[in-house]
Amino acid sequence: MTLRARIVGTGSALPVRRVSNDELAKRVDTSDEWIVARTGIRFRHIADEGETTATLAADASRRALEAAGMDAREIDLIVLATATPDQTFPASATKVQTALGIDDCIAFDVAAVCSGFLYALSVADSMIRTGAAHNALVIGSETFSRIVDWEDRATCVLFGDGAGAVVLRAEEGEAGILASSLHADGRYNQLLYVDGGPSTTGTVGKVRMKGSEVFRHAVTNLASVMGEVLAAAGLTTADIDWVVPHQANARILDATARKLGLPPEKVIVTVDRHANTSAASVPLALDVAVRDGRIKIGDIIVLEAMGGGFTWGASIARM
Repeated sequence: MTLRARIVGTGSALPVRRVSNDELAKRVDTSDEWIVARTGIRFRHIADEGETTATLAADASRRALEAAGMDAREIDLIVLATATPDQTFPASATKVQTALGIDDCIAFDVAAVCSGFLYALSVADSMIRTGAAHNALVIGSETFSRIVDWEDRATCVLFGDGAGAVVLRAEEGEAGILASSLHADGRYNQLLYVDGGPSTTGTVGKVRMKGSEVFRHAVTNLASVMGEVLAAAGLTTADIDWVVPHQANARILDATARKLGLPPEKVIVTVDRHANTSAASVPLALDVAVRDGRIKIGDIIVLEAMGGGFTWGASIARM
């Protein structure tokens, strides 16, 4: 039998504070109509003092472990995807490790922005397949509200904070991650980036984006990489039960589905209530769809994302 990394539990966490478009319009020159028409976003959650990338990640992990029926001490690998760590170092994954009461395990962060969760999932999958780990926590967690420019209405309306997590367990059988594909192309750095960093400006910096150009690349790249993982798994679009995409913009989700010939009802959409939570968006949306009963055991799901770098990737799994 083939050893696979199976998703056996999902969890998510959101900051307490929920901010509507109307509330945001009191702070910047925008409106609910303008935001909804261009992005599909209606709400986002914003972290308050004491809510950090690591605390949200730990909360999401606890819920994933509960769903898996596992004790935290059974985890031997934590991979946390984030572009907004609590500290430059050490890795926020080690803070999650401590918060969960795990004395010793492999723990590190992955930085691939909105594609980070796909990168982290692929790394954990590879480590499980090679026997380096047996039970893994894969987390996407972000507090993007702390790096947006609240005077730039083109970007500040797009992002929110949150975390999502999955528990992977080594199992023999048909269920688990079937294939993954990852890409990066650094030539497009200046289309979506943060204008700061420890070795350049010595500051954290703020998000900068050329939205229309990112949109064009996103639709092309996401459709292409989804085709790659389907081919690698020996499946077709017709075999897909659900697509769980990065929740960047409702128009990107619609355009990608059309390009693939996917019916929109097979696409999980949470961007309206969470906005773009970067590396957290895919596991957060996955948890929503698992808990509301749409995604069931045995379903074929495709997870996909594209982010700054550019980085992009997809994974296909049988639940």
